[in-house]
Amino acid sequence: MEYRQLGASGLKVPALSFGAGTFAGKGELFGAWGDTDVAQARRLVDICLDAGVTMFDTADVYSDGASEEVLGQALKGRRDRALISTKAGLPMGDGPGDAGTSRHRLIKSVDDALRRLGTGHIDLFQLHAFDAATPVEEVLSTLDDLVRAGKLRYVGVSNFSGWQLMKSLATAERYGYPRYVAHQVYYSLVGRDYEWELMPLGHDQGVGAVVWSPLGWGRLTGRIRRGQPLPEGSRLHRTAAFGPPVADELLYAVVDALDGIAEETGRSVPQVALNWLLRRPTVSSVIVGARDEAQLQENLGAIGWELTPDQVARLDAASATTAAYPYFPYRRQEGFARLNPPIAS
Repeated sequence: MEYRQLGASGLKVPALSFGAGTFAGKGELFGAWGDTDVAQARRLVDICLDAGVTMFDTADVYSDGASEEVLGQALKGRRDRALISTKAGLPMGDGPGDAGTSRHRLIKSVDDALRRLGTGHIDLFQLHAFDAATPVEEVLSTLDDLVRAGKLRYVGVSNFSGWQLMKSLATAERYGYPRYVAHQVYYSLVGRDYEWELMPLGHDQGVGAVVWSPLGWGRLTGRIRRGQPLPEGSRLHRTAAFGPPVADELLYAVVDALDGIAEETGRSVPQVALNWLLRRPTVSSVIVGARDEAQLQENLGAIGWELTPDQVARLDAASATTAAYPYFPYRRQEGFARLNPPIAS
C-alpha cells in the first residue's frame, strides 16, 4: 500500500481507504448500499488491514449511527492498527438541536460517535456540511476544545464550497485554531467539478482530498453499457436520486475509454477508474466501499501499477466538460491561462 501525507499535516494515510457506509445498512439509501453485519465487517477489516488499508471512514448519519457501531465492533482488539474517520453535521432528527455544527451539537455528536465506535479518540473528524447558521468562530473554537481534550486528532470538512473552506482556514489562522487538513469531496471520471476551484484551493492551502464515490455513484463498475438497461443488481435503481447527476453521453464516452484501456492493461474498469484518480493532484486518499470480499479485492487491485501518460490523456479527453463561469476562460483563453497555469498532474 502507498501512504501519503494528509494535506499539509503530519498524518500519513493510505492511498485507498475503506468506506463503512455498507455496514448495518438500513433505510432507503443505506439499505440499498448493503447490510454488512459485525462478522462480515470483521472479515472485510481483516482484508483491509492485511493489505495496508488502515483508514476506515463512516459518519453518524450512516444508518442512524449503526455504521459507527458495527465499525467499532469490527475494530475491537486492533484499534491501534487503524485510523477512524467519521463525520457529523447533517440532521440526525427533527429537533432544533439535531442538525448543524453549533457548539452544543458538536460536543454531543463527538461524544455520541466515541461511544458508538467504542474508542477514546477519533483520528479524523470532518464536518459533513457547512452550517450557515453557526458562526465559523464558534465551530472552530469548539473543535479546538475537542482537540485539546484529546477526543479529536485531526479535523477536516466535507462538501464545502471554496469560499466556505477558505473563510474557515482564514479564521483558523487568525485565532490559532486547528486548520482543516482534509476535504472529503466527490470526484470521479464522470464528476470532475472538484478540479475547477477546490483542487487549486487544496493545492494552495495544504488541504488533502479524501475522495468519496470515486466510481461515480456506482456508474463506473463496468456493468453499465450504452444501449443496455441497468443491471438488475445495480444500486442505481434505488439510489440514483440521492447521488450526483451524470449525463448519459458523458458516462458512455468515459466507459468506452475505460473499456479500451482495461483491455490494454489487463485490469478491470473500476481498477482503471480508481488508478486515474490516485494520480490526480491533491488526492490524499480514495475511499472504496465493498459489499463482499470479491468486490473489495477487486478495488484493492487499483494499487501497485500506473496508467501510461497516453492512457491518462485519453481518459482526460473522454471525461472533459466545460467548466462553469468564471473558470472556463482560464481553460480556453491564452491570456487567462498564462496568469493561471494548471496544477501539474
